[in-house]
Amino acid sequence: MNNLPPLAERMRPKNLDDYVGQKHLVGQGAVLRKAIESGNLPSMLFWGPPGVGKTTLAYIISQQLDRPFFSLSAINSGVKDVREVIEKAAVLKAEGQNLPILFIDEIHRFSKSQQDSLLGAVERGIVTLMGATTENPSFEVISALLSRCQVYILQPLNEDDLVSLLQKAQKEDEVIRKKNITIKENEALLRLSGGDARKLLNIFELLVNAFDSKKITITNDAVLKHVQQNMALYDKAGEQHYDIISAFIKSMRGSDPNGAVYWLARMITGGEDPLFIARRMLILASEDIGNANPNALLLAQSCFNAVNVIGMPESQLILSQTAIYLATSAKSNSATTAIGAAMELVRQTGDLPVPLHLRNAPTKLMKNLGYGKDYKYAHSYEGNFADLDFLPAEIKGAKIYNPGNNARENESKEKLKKLWGDRYKY
Repeated sequence: MNNLPPLAERMRPKNLDDYVGQKHLVGQGAVLRKAIESGNLPSMLFWGPPGVGKTTLAYIISQQLDRPFFSLSAINSGVKDVREVIEKAAVLKAEGQNLPILFIDEIHRFSKSQQDSLLGAVERGIVTLMGATTENPSFEVISALLSRCQVYILQPLNEDDLVSLLQKAQKEDEVIRKKNITIKENEALLRLSGGDARKLLNIFELLVNAFDSKKITITNDAVLKHVQQNMALYDKAGEQHYDIISAFIKSMRGSDPNGAVYWLARMITGGEDPLFIARRMLILASEDIGNANPNALLLAQSCFNAVNVIGMPESQLILSQTAIYLATSAKSNSATTAIGAAMELVRQTGDLPVPLHLRNAPTKLMKNLGYGKDYKYAHSYEGNFADLDFLPAEIKGAKIYNPGNNARENESKEKLKKLWGDRYKY
């Protein structure tokens, strides 16, 4: 039994019917399944968290279409490795074989020059590229390569998916099925997995092997006793990646600089990409601080630019300064709730017509139709303000922006009330 691969590897699905999750992509009639069944595949990028089946999906596609399959990991492959694979693929194509698939795991770790080395082969149709990434490809993949790939977003597995994996392992795995296992409680198992199938099966196997008795009863307490102490290390490849960045963001949102700098140190020590950290602070500056302190966005942007230029280890000082500033800043999510409310209003009301007085009137016909009529140019009025309706008539008076309760936005609130009266009365 010791010579067997891990349970997660033994349970790797061989075809789409055995594949768990991602029904929006590979379920019956779904977009990617249709492309696979047609055999007309574009180059593609699979974007999603660890353990959701990116590598497995690429391999299943190659098997189903009988395509030669080349696999590289961006962690330990360079331009030379890419070129060698492309040369082999070119030979296969010249021999009339099916178009090879080149799968690159963690493609976001490839440098610009490494990504550039893929372009020619993709453009000439020597290979169908399939890349897997846990990071937003818009930030991590060069635009020339990104424009030639279809991006598919893979979601974390849901509770039903994870439970079905456990049941499948109990019924089908050559080792697990021989044991008398009762899963009395599964909440801790599912929570620790974080929607990661590989992690779930690894935990399950570790837990099963921890019992000496023939009859095994799995409870939440048993899971926490045998497993949780092994889950504390930060893994930038995925296992604690999302938990740690969540703790970092929530510490800054919660105005705790001690927590913010601690989780920052955990990420730096674990080798996290500093640009990823800076990018998340840039988002937080608008999402959680916004107009309570507009300088937060400027500092976060400066931090991102500086980290991009300087690199590590010096960038840790800039990251620390910015994290502390964001944590101690006044907070407001009014910009976040405003755009959310506006998007919901658009979904409910559809494409309402622009009021005539707000429309552009570049031609005489448009002017005759009333475009721009009765528009008041604000700067022609006292205080640079003219009382005018700027929303479609159907939603006139709708309240979208609600200022936060902080010094800067309280000032804005008073100004709005003075200008608009009851329309901006809170």
